[in-house]
Formats: sequence, C-alpha cells, structure tokens
Amino acid sequence: MKRLIAAIVYTALGLGAIAAPGAVRAEADIATLEALRDGTMKKLNFHTAPKPAIEGSFLDAGGTSHDMAELRGDVIVLNFWATWCAPCRKEMPMLSALQERFKDRGVRVVTMASGPNPVPAMQRFFEEIGVDNLPLYRDPRQGLSRQFAVLGLPATVILDAEGRELARMVGEADWDSDSAIAILEALAEQPAAPSGDAG
Repeated sequence: MKRLIAAIVYTALGLGAIAAPGAVRAEADIATLEALRDGTMKKLNFHTAPKPAIEGSFLDAGGTSHDMAELRGDVIVLNFWATWCAPCRKEMPMLSALQERFKDRGVRVVTMASGPNPVPAMQRFFEEIGVDNLPLYRDPRQGLSRQFAVLGLPATVILDAEGRELARMVGEADWDSDSAIAILEALAEQPAAPSGDAG
C-alpha cells in the first residue's frame, strides 16, 4: 500500500512539474533564496512571482529626467531614502560597499531620494557619510515612490534585469552582509523567471 501511495504522489508531482515547470522552478528558486536570509536580511520578502516592471521616471541631480527602462540589464537594488531619515544614514554606507563589491558583476545599487530633498542637502548627506559611488537620483513629487507603493523609509526593492520586482525590504538592513551578498550573487546568476502578479 505504501508503494502505491508513493507512486501516486511521485506521479502527481511529475505531472505538476510538466504542467507548470515555470511555477515549480520559481517555487524552488524562492525557497533557495529564502534559505540564504540571515540577520537583518530576514526582513527581505520575496514575491511568489516577479511583479510587472514599472515604467516610471525620476530626475538626476542636474534635473534631467530618466526612465526606469534605462536601469534594465542588471539586477537592481533600488533604495528609497531621504536626507532627514536616520536609518537611511546608517545603511547608506553598506549600500555603497555593496555597490563597490558588485561593480561590473551584474548587480547595481540605485539610490532614489523620495520627496522634497534639495540637491545640496543630498550632496551634503553623501559627503558626511563618505559615500561617493552611488547616484544622486531623486523623486521629488514621489510619483515613482507611489508607483512602488513605498509607505516608509528606507525601503529597498530588488528588480531583475527586466525591471520586474522580485523582493522588497522595509527598514534598514546590512546590505554588505554575507547574507545579502549571497542572495544577490544567486540572483545575478539566475535565468529570467516567468512574470506574474502574485506578491
């Protein structure tokens, strides 16, 4: 009897894998990534399927408008922050170290000042904490922040190379930890997953 039940279970699993290989692979990938979470990275929540890419825009320090599509091609660690945000000040050097570690390796840190952050204040913020390798991008009217449903700062969204949201972190984290590095290395090596709307 046990052999019969085992045969039925394995057959059902096999048929499930044939019927929806993308879903089965996505679940396995998520389980692998979740197992890499440790310390502050335990707050990183992976979606069951990538969310559709957002086609929003933002400004650079000089006032030039850019589109989210320009960021595609790498895994993006998109960090929303503000000059008045104390936890942002604490985690920004770790994001800077992460950027340095992954330079030219398929992962890019993109910092986005959310709300009315004057450019001189943004520059002073980076100078005071010794960060010089992250972009001074800004979202002064919070249009992009609203599209990403950012409700508090800091908030970090991980996007795949096609701009789809894979995971989200609310609050500060040690982005230069062994856990964060392992997760991003795994994401950089993963083939593109099928898209979906689950969260």
